[in-house]
Amino acid sequence: MRTLNLGILAHVDAGKTSLTERLLFGAGVIDEIGSVDGGNTQTDFLDQERRRGITIKAAVASFVVGDVAVNLIDTPGHPDFIAEVERVLNVLDGAVLVVSAVEGVQAQTRVLMRTLQRLRIPTLIFINKIDRRGADPERVLRSIAERLTPAVAPMGVARTAGEREAAFVPFGPGDAERLTERLAEQDEALMAAYVGGEAISPGRLRKALRRQTRQGRCHPVFLGSAITGAGTEALMAGITTLLPAAQGDGEAPVSGTVFKVERGPAGEKIAYARLFSGTIHVRDRLSFGQDRTAKITALSVFDRGPALATDSAAAGQIAKLWGLADIQIGDNLGVPRTGGPAHHFAPPTLETVIYPRQPGEGRALHAALAQLAEQDPLINLRQDDVRQEISVSLYGEVQKEVIRETLANDYGVEAEFRETRVICIERPTGVGTAIEHAPYPFIATIGLRVEPGPVDSGVDFQLEVEFGSLPLAFHKAVEESVRETLGQGLHGWRVADCRVTMTHGIRYRDWATSTPSEHRNLAPLVLMTALQRAGVQVCEPVHRFGLEIPADVLGPMLPVLARLGTAPGVPAMRGAACWLEGDIPAARVHDLQQQLPGLTRGEGVLEAAFDHYRPVRGDIPMRPRTDNNPLNRKDYLTRLARRA
Repeated sequence: MRTLNLGILAHVDAGKTSLTERLLFGAGVIDEIGSVDGGNTQTDFLDQERRRGITIKAAVASFVVGDVAVNLIDTPGHPDFIAEVERVLNVLDGAVLVVSAVEGVQAQTRVLMRTLQRLRIPTLIFINKIDRRGADPERVLRSIAERLTPAVAPMGVARTAGEREAAFVPFGPGDAERLTERLAEQDEALMAAYVGGEAISPGRLRKALRRQTRQGRCHPVFLGSAITGAGTEALMAGITTLLPAAQGDGEAPVSGTVFKVERGPAGEKIAYARLFSGTIHVRDRLSFGQDRTAKITALSVFDRGPALATDSAAAGQIAKLWGLADIQIGDNLGVPRTGGPAHHFAPPTLETVIYPRQPGEGRALHAALAQLAEQDPLINLRQDDVRQEISVSLYGEVQKEVIRETLANDYGVEAEFRETRVICIERPTGVGTAIEHAPYPFIATIGLRVEPGPVDSGVDFQLEVEFGSLPLAFHKAVEESVRETLGQGLHGWRVADCRVTMTHGIRYRDWATSTPSEHRNLAPLVLMTALQRAGVQVCEPVHRFGLEIPADVLGPMLPVLARLGTAPGVPAMRGAACWLEGDIPAARVHDLQQQLPGLTRGEGVLEAAFDHYRPVRGDIPMRPRTDNNPLNRKDYLTRLARRA
């Protein structure tokens, strides 16, 4: 049986969890459809998800259609939990992007579609809620073509949209011309046949549609309602015939990736992994991450609903693994995949200090947060021993509320937060070099050059010393230390978009008396000297916003936007409404959200998503350091000695 790992993605409230329920019901996995409002859906299993009516954690369920076993992954739609979507993208064979027929294309919809296209993940689009009052599928379809991608192929039309009896009417043979035109745009042979008046058979069209969909060059659009079931049977057929099943050799060496980690009832760690090749068994000793191994004590695979215990899992399947105590999200299993896990979305742009309500619970709070960081590494737990403070990174205020509730309900720790602030980055502005030859107390020689890199390139570490002139362990120690040190630059922010080159290394005759740890500890001093000589620019996160307001409040609205530091474009009139797009500092998005209802009689609608970083204007914000402070040599050496 073939396996298809399918992601369901959408902006919050577009109805993807309801669609998941409908697909499971249609495949016979469940006897009754749960509801988000009722808190009894299959994939929203957390109490918070059921109370809030939103998905917080990615969840997996399985169903079978014909000869295809579908592992369906329901992902969060709220932008505060985009990290969950990030991890799921690395394991998908295909996706369904859900768009509401009422609200249409929204900020998160655009973010998701851009990412799916960039990764060339085959994607179907489902326009949901055609039965809801205010549904306008034709308007939404035009918006998809204008704001997401023109490469869409409608598979039918909605009948009596906006009414309970709304239905999906698939296109028949008589409607083939419009599909032929769309497919011919990216198929020269098909275009030649179409222009030449040649009769194109339905079978040829289906093959062209399947090929272009699997290549990510065409996105079939289905319409319907997850609540009534309209159009979902056609969508189900599209999922199993248009999207590619997993490819993998069960006899090849084991290769997989971990995309989710959770704790079981007894506190045991459970890893969710997609297998790309090979087969694993209970009691196998499995290698993972950086040279770690452990024995699999139990495993289960998803089969017609939840995961079921089994003795083995093979290529293409998603498995839950027990016994890997040190496993982390993003770890490779067995043979690493080329390229490794990548960041598809922007990192969190907000952070806050978290502290226990009861002073004596600091240690319990740290332990609880450490477990939460296992499940979501992007919260980026930072411990400041000098100020006795713990900071966490965030995507938004809802995530903060969820962390507070989780700590109270699951760990019994009442926590409070200080005011949220934006996370800036530092970028080198020039080239700086530094070298140290065996300075006391280190028996090591390191030379480093720091220079700017391309935007969004991260940190690129290069070697200019002759490869083999010193042991590989010394190279690795320097690189690891460089990457860790760049987490806090001259002003305390993460240093991004730079290239660091090791220009000098220890002499051959000194190998016997030096160790990799000497290089690891010297590297921060050399690096920060080079960074000071290069100079840095502190940059703040900026969001791209879209704002729909009544046309008559545009005048009073513009000065408010100016005070918030926005840069709006030319207003576009849409009947009695006005549409504005522009940039706004991330730090001011929440202010705009708070003021909008009062300024627009409650009619304003704001969309905002991270877009880029720009140089800070005005005073440069500083962030307290939490490392050994390599900017102060005396302090650094003192702290190093204490730690030793």
